[in-house]
Amino acid sequence: MKNLRVSSHIVSCWRWTAPVSAIAFVIAVVLIPPPLAFAGIGFQPVVPEELKMTSEPKAPAAPAIYLYRQVDRDDDGPNEVNYVRIKILTEEGRKFADVEIPFEKSTEDVGGILGRTIHPDGSVVKFDGTTYDKTIIQSRGSKLLAKTFTMPDVEVGSIIEYRYKHDFRRGYVFNSQWILSQGLFTKYAKFSLSPYRGYSLSYSWPVGLPAGTNLPTSNRGIVRLEVHDVAAFVTEEYMPPANQLTFRVDFIYATDWTPEKDATVFWKKFGKKKYSEVEHFLDKRRVMTEAVAQIIGPGDSAETKLRKIYARTQSVRNITFERQKSDQEADREDLKGAKNVEDVWKRGYGDAEQITWLFVALVRAAGIQSDAVLVSARDTRFFNAAVMNPAELNTNVALITLDGKGIYLDPGMAFAPFGVLPWGETAIKGLQLTKDGGAWITTPLSAPAESRIERKAALELTPTGTLQGKVTVIYTGQEALWRRLEERHEDDTDRKAFLEDQIKRDIPSGILVELTNRPEWDNSSPTLVAEYDLQVPGWAATTGQRALLPAGLFGGREKHIFQHAMRTQPLYFDFPHQSADDISIKLPLNWQLGSIPRSRNDDRKGLIFTSSTEAKDGSLHFTRELSMNVMLLSNDYYPVLQDFFRKIRSGDEEQAIVLRPQNSAVH
Repeated sequence: MKNLRVSSHIVSCWRWTAPVSAIAFVIAVVLIPPPLAFAGIGFQPVVPEELKMTSEPKAPAAPAIYLYRQVDRDDDGPNEVNYVRIKILTEEGRKFADVEIPFEKSTEDVGGILGRTIHPDGSVVKFDGTTYDKTIIQSRGSKLLAKTFTMPDVEVGSIIEYRYKHDFRRGYVFNSQWILSQGLFTKYAKFSLSPYRGYSLSYSWPVGLPAGTNLPTSNRGIVRLEVHDVAAFVTEEYMPPANQLTFRVDFIYATDWTPEKDATVFWKKFGKKKYSEVEHFLDKRRVMTEAVAQIIGPGDSAETKLRKIYARTQSVRNITFERQKSDQEADREDLKGAKNVEDVWKRGYGDAEQITWLFVALVRAAGIQSDAVLVSARDTRFFNAAVMNPAELNTNVALITLDGKGIYLDPGMAFAPFGVLPWGETAIKGLQLTKDGGAWITTPLSAPAESRIERKAALELTPTGTLQGKVTVIYTGQEALWRRLEERHEDDTDRKAFLEDQIKRDIPSGILVELTNRPEWDNSSPTLVAEYDLQVPGWAATTGQRALLPAGLFGGREKHIFQHAMRTQPLYFDFPHQSADDISIKLPLNWQLGSIPRSRNDDRKGLIFTSSTEAKDGSLHFTRELSMNVMLLSNDYYPVLQDFFRKIRSGDEEQAIVLRPQNSAVH
C-alpha cells in the first residue's frame, strides 16, 4: 500500500501469496551463476497444422489460444523479453489484435516491439511499429501505463505473434515472477530466469503448478520451466486479486539470511533482526521528547495527545504520495535519505514508512505504549507465512495500547483519518516487533457503518416527467479515503468530472449533473461531501392518465452485477460497506398518488437490504439502505448473493403510480 521497502535483509518481490487450505509449496536454493546474455527470440517457423487449425479440443469455444509463449528474464540485466504467438479462432478473438503491455513508468520501460500477422494462406503482414502510451492507473505513488498497439489485418484463422522487452531501472529487479496462467488457453510455454549475481535465491509456487508440469530446474544456474495445456484463467467481478489465484512461480532474493525449512524459526530470526533495525531508527528519545512537547499540552488526556500527535505527524511531507519526479527534478531537489526519526522530524519530510515510525517514537515520548508492526497489504495478494518471504510484509502500522485496548493507526497513509486503516491493511496478518522475535497479530476489519455512501436528494417532478433538484452525497471512511487517494494528483476540473461520473454510475438513466461545491480533497477528514444540481429527463413514464415512477433512483451499481449463471472464482469485497438513500420528490400541483411500492426487508446476516416509500402532502419519500458485512466468500455462496441482488433489482424496479389531472400530459 505504501512504498516498496528494500532493506539489507531482503530484496525480493513485494507481491504476496495466499492462505490456501492445501498449498503446494517448495523452496529451492540455487547458486548465482555468471551473467548470461540472452539470445534474441526470433519468430517461430510457420507450421501448416497451426494455419489450418479452427479450434482447440482442450479449450472448446475459445475465441483464441496461445500457441506459444516464451519469457526470458535476466535479473542481472535487468530486463525481460516476452514472445507470444496467438491463434485467432473466432470473430470475437479478433479483439486480441489490440495489445496492451502494462508497465510502471517509474521503474521500467517497454521497447523492442516487433510483430507480424500470418494469414491462413501463409501470407505475412508486418507490424509497422506504431505504439501509444495509455494511462491505466495513477495512484499509490506510481503511474501504471500500457504500451498499446494494433496488429495489422487480423482475421479469423490468423496467427499473430509479437515480441517486446521490459527494461528495468538498475537495482530494481527484485520483483521476479513467472505468471503461468493467462486469460487464454496456453498450448505450450517456456520460462527462464538468469538470477541477479551476489545474492542467494529461493523460489516457490504457492498455489501449485499446472497439472502434468515438471518442477523448475536449475541448469548451470539458469532456472527453467516448461508448461503445456494450461487452462485459461477466468476473470470475474468481485474476485480476489488475480495474482492470488493464478499459477505462478515467485523468486526471492536474500543477502544475509540462511534459508530455513521451519517457518517458525525463520520468522523468529527475521523478527529479532527487524526489531533491532527499527528500534535503532526510533532511538532518538531526547529529540522526540522535545518534539512532542511542541505538540501536546500538559492537561491533555491520553487520547487527545494521541490525536494531536497523529495530526502533526500526518502534516510531515510524505514523499511516497507525491507525483513521480523526473531525474532532473529529483537531482535539483536532492532529498536526503533518513537514517532515523530525528532526520525525518528536523527535515520535515520522509516516506510513508518513516512517517509511521516517527509517529511511534513521538507516542512513546508522550508516555503511551506504541509498538511497531509490519503488515502485508491485501490489495494484490494474501500473506502466506509458509513462503518465508519478508518482503511480503510490505507496509507498516503502529499498535497503540490505550486504556488496555489496542488501536491500529497508519499516519504514513496519506488522507487516512484517525482510527481508519486503509482497507488493504485491515483484516490481515502482521508481525508485532519485539526483542524476542515478535508475535503475529491480525488487524481488525472495519464495520459496514464505518465506510458509507449517504445520498440525500430533494427533487421535484415536472409535468413533463423530469426529476430535478439538489443531491448531496457524503462519503465516509474507506469510501472517502480511496477517492482522495485516487484523485490526489489531479486538478479541480478532473476531480469535478470524477465525482460527476460517480453519480452517473449510481443512476441507471441518462442524467444531467453538475457538481456545485468544492469538496475538501486535501485533508484527512472522515467524510468527503459532494453537492450536485441534478436533472433526470423522462424518469416518469406515462401510460394513459397515469405516470409511473421507479423506486430505485440510485440503483445503478446493483443493476448488472452477479447475473452470470455460474461462478468459478471466490467472492471478494475490499471492505464492508453501506449505502443509504433518502429521496424526497415533490409532485406537480394536483397530481394524486395512486399506489406506492411495498416496503422490503431482506436480512441475510452479512447482507441486509431495506427500502420503504411514504406519501405525504403531495410528495413521495423513498428510503433505501444496503449493508454488506462480508469480505471473502466461497463461490458456494454465489446463489445466495445472486438471489439477494435479484431481489434488490426487483425492489428498485417497483413503481409508484401517480394519477395526473385530466388535461395534463407527460412527454
